[in-house]
Amino acid sequence: MYKYRSAFEKIKSIEEIAYPLVERRIREFEALGKYGDELDLFSELSFCVLTANWSAERGIKAQESIGKANFAKLSFEELLEKLKEVGHRYPISRARFIVENRRLIGRLRSIWEKPSREARKILVGEAKGIGWKEASHFLRNTGKLDLAILDKHILRFLFNEGIIKEMPKGWTQRKYEEIEEKFVELSSLLEKTPGEVDLYIWFLLKGKVEK
Repeated sequence: MYKYRSAFEKIKSIEEIAYPLVERRIREFEALGKYGDELDLFSELSFCVLTANWSAERGIKAQESIGKANFAKLSFEELLEKLKEVGHRYPISRARFIVENRRLIGRLRSIWEKPSREARKILVGEAKGIGWKEASHFLRNTGKLDLAILDKHILRFLFNEGIIKEMPKGWTQRKYEEIEEKFVELSSLLEKTPGEVDLYIWFLLKGKVEK
């Protein structure tokens, strides 16, 4: 408990005010996972491709602007123009990744139904622009709450709170899961899932709950 005390107390301090916002998001995630069709899932996967090295807020706006059907049907050139319009930092590579990932449409539900870590490993191996963090992000946003989304904001929080000793410079499966285990331990102390704790930390850092 000692090494988690500071983080624990900070999260508990905002729990009451953040709770309704977090719960609303979690219900949205669970509904998407339970009721979403292949295009819904592909839209969310594409959102996670877009937010990598960009921002969740801009990714949300881009996802809304493009629309779920267009992620699956626009030509590379049309999608590229859409990404330029919304000001994406890497429009060419992201458009290419999304177009290449269309081969997963029709399989996303079956991948999602596998145990979380197995599903994540498949996505990392088969989806373009999807690493360990992005795959975890997609699965959390579709209702699988047992994985940690180790983006730079969460990692910096863990580092500043003394939970990890250094900021990782790259990921292997082993390294990701080592830090994830610490996040799971913190979540357990808070009696919450990692997917929930991620949102509480975002509220603590940003004053809002995104996705």
